[in-house]
Amino acid sequence: MELGIGIGWRPEIADAVEALPGIDWVEAVAENLCTDHLPDSLVRLRARGVTVVPHGVSLGIGGADRPDAARLADLAARAVLLGTPLVTEHIAFVRAGGSRTASPRLEAGHLLPVPRTWEALDVLCENVRIAQDSLPVPLALENIAALISWPGEELTEGQFLAELFERTGVRLLIDVANLHTNHVNRGEDPAKALDELPVEAIAYVHVAGGIEKDGVWHDTHAHPVTRPVLDVLAELRSRIAPPGVLLERDDDFPPAEELAGELTAVRATLEAAGKARSRSTSETEASGHGGVAPAASSVGPAADTATPPDDTTTAATGTGVAVDGARDRVAVAQTALLSALVAGTPAPEGFDHRRLGVQSRALAAKRADVVAKVAPELPGILGDGYRDAFLSYARTRPMSAGYRRDALDFAEQLLITGRPADDAARRRLTHWWQDRAAARPPRRATRLVRAARAAIAGR
Repeated sequence: MELGIGIGWRPEIADAVEALPGIDWVEAVAENLCTDHLPDSLVRLRARGVTVVPHGVSLGIGGADRPDAARLADLAARAVLLGTPLVTEHIAFVRAGGSRTASPRLEAGHLLPVPRTWEALDVLCENVRIAQDSLPVPLALENIAALISWPGEELTEGQFLAELFERTGVRLLIDVANLHTNHVNRGEDPAKALDELPVEAIAYVHVAGGIEKDGVWHDTHAHPVTRPVLDVLAELRSRIAPPGVLLERDDDFPPAEELAGELTAVRATLEAAGKARSRSTSETEASGHGGVAPAASSVGPAADTATPPDDTTTAATGTGVAVDGARDRVAVAQTALLSALVAGTPAPEGFDHRRLGVQSRALAAKRADVVAKVAPELPGILGDGYRDAFLSYARTRPMSAGYRRDALDFAEQLLITGRPADDAARRRLTHWWQDRAAARPPRRATRLVRAARAAIAGR
């Protein structure tokens, strides 16, 4: 399906998106939509014939466990509500722990990379087939940006994506900003990845901005699209005309005219690369050679075709003991990594400790920022001390559920320890927590009630 040029729909820029010229489609974060009704802005866009694609961020299809049936049902319901031609998610894991590892459940609150091994691929392929069977429309999966690399990886990114498509037929959502991020952070050549992956499987393309700090590229979606990202888009366009290209922006939203300018740059990049490809095709045909030679990698030749070891049992034949064993081993590895990132446990062997530190701090900072958004009363009550207090809490309290639960747990921990010191602020925090808290286990509830009573008594 031809989608055209689109932009990520976000509530903060809903009016600007509706007013932007030349928008063929939009993408909305699936988890931010209710399953029974749509925001008025999306209703108006759909009435104009603008396609709306739901983009999931919390399924964790690259995790060790089979996809959660309730999350899949919610994603399916949003697809039906939107009348969308496809839904999209990420090749990532977002949680770990639990029964497979006999350890507490941990939530990353972020997309983390799947190890590019044959075993992790077996697990991913089975998860993809489960998702495909549960959804009313085709699924496309996105390559993610990463700060860290897994030790002992057996496939390149392009090979991993090619194998995934070959086994499952799942479409690909290629984020060129993520290819650039992985070039800076992991030394992976975007052109080589594009050479190796099946470009005919591309459903559409993401373009987004980021920033480099201390030699690390942060895929922020809060900065303008840079020239290197547009260069990767041109590399992709030199191989194929993508069915759709979408500009993402998730924070620090600029004025509408700046968004329009970025979309103009995307269109110009596609047009210029398309013309260059046409000229190359014409020159090749005129010289008597059929077809167009694939673009060469800027860093050496493409890797040899990846071949699984003889004793590797793939998931191609469906479920089985071998895949269950792989799930257990992937679970242990992913839990060890996530625990090091969010719970301060020792780093697993083979990882770059400095990069793990950067990732850990980034996860904590993101938690603080998102909690401030979902519970803006907390920074209002705590003032300038909010961020330091939350980061201190996050160092010893990994997230085990969503961000709203995280906000409640943070407030509870402050009250249990008699904070904030200001009596008026503590009373406000007590009332805020009491208005929102669900039932808690008796031991913690008893401690909190005592703290709440003490705060109220201090009026």
